Amino acid sequence: MFKTRDLNHLPSRPGVYLMRDSAANILYIGKAKDLRKRVGQYFMKGAGSRDAKIPNLTALIRQIDYIAAASEREALVIERELIRQYQPFFNVLWKDAKSYPYIKITAEYFPRVFFTRKKLGDGALYFGPYPKVEPLSKLLHYLWRIGFINLRRCRWDFSRGRPLDPKKISACLYFHTGQCPAPCAGKISLSGYRRLADRIANFFKGDFAKLLKEFKTGMAASSKAMDYEKAASYRDLAAAIEHMAERVRISEFKADLVARETSKTGAVTALMNELGLPRPPAHIEAFDTSSIHGEHAVAASVCFINAQKDPAHYRRYKMLFKNAPGGSNDFEMIKETLKRRLSHFVKSGEPLPDLLLIDGGKGQLASAMSAIRELKLKVPVIALAKRLEEIYVPFKPHPLTLARDNPGLLLLEAIRNEVHRFAVTYHRKLRDKDTLKYEE
Repeated sequence: MFKTRDLNHLPSRPGVYLMRDSAANILYIGKAKDLRKRVGQYFMKGAGSRDAKIPNLTALIRQIDYIAAASEREALVIERELIRQYQPFFNVLWKDAKSYPYIKITAEYFPRVFFTRKKLGDGALYFGPYPKVEPLSKLLHYLWRIGFINLRRCRWDFSRGRPLDPKKISACLYFHTGQCPAPCAGKISLSGYRRLADRIANFFKGDFAKLLKEFKTGMAASSKAMDYEKAASYRDLAAAIEHMAERVRISEFKADLVARETSKTGAVTALMNELGLPRPPAHIEAFDTSSIHGEHAVAASVCFINAQKDPAHYRRYKMLFKNAPGGSNDFEMIKETLKRRLSHFVKSGEPLPDLLLIDGGKGQLASAMSAIRELKLKVPVIALAKRLEEIYVPFKPHPLTLARDNPGLLLLEAIRNEVHRFAVTYHRKLRDKDTLKYEE
């Protein structure tokens, strides 16, 4: 059973939450302006009276992951992408992609382009589904208006081979206003018409480079021929393509962001499972020391929130402990560093990290545990040894060894390397400063 105290790792900021069952399958994905507040509402008394599915959902939840977002709007984009990717059982609102519109380019002799909510196995090209109709409708209307989409709109079946009604041709408004190439009147060849259809297909596939080249070449040729009206038309088409290309680049960036963030969330979940932690270690702090023969002894701590660096909470320490001449006592330095950092949490009342990571082996872990005991705290702590990447866990006789491609181990290595870099950089800074004083 999921406990509400396990919500403490959720921040009070916009983002997306992923509710998982005991097998780590995603049950539900939602967005929130305030993650902690929104998720907490699922577990409030009477939540089931607002939505009958909530009790069924909460009964299955065993863990909740999150992806932080810069804004509520960005959270919406991430939410939609994840729901389409994972299709969670409880996401009835977005689950059925068939209810969303597609853009269809038919497989007819002279193809047409239009909206449809049904994706059929009819050989046509389908693009989508698209979550919002209005922006897409405006885009299509604009593309029709500037002449980029210039296909027939009639439903005439050209495959029947019967003659067309001349009266209908002469009465066609699109033909007379130049909004249709008029294949019915023989004004365009089949190959020429297919090129127009291919151009539209390339647009929705995102093949903008080819289209831009075509329009810019046309613009230059029209200007040279002093056909400035046509050149302006090509210019508008090129501008529309460049605008669309920029939007696609943004969408691709966001999709890539979602993939990266989902991967990071998976690493945090993997750590929880491998280490037997009570909840996902969303807040991890790591510690390392640095000195040369006990001189310029320093330590550092770094902070990662949801597998991302949080430099605002990085800390550097000059050791108060004095090393013996010619040597350094890493164990005492680790103990002092943890006591100083954890004392801050005790005094400030801030929540303790979900996991402490020590750069070192069994001895460094023992020193860290000693500091935690002296402060009478309860916080999970492990040590990661460099040579074999073994994980030392309290009260376990043998170190834990994970596969080298395990996402949890990869995250620990990244955090360990970051704290090592931070500690060594500080040590070098003090050493160089001291050397400069000596030379002066």
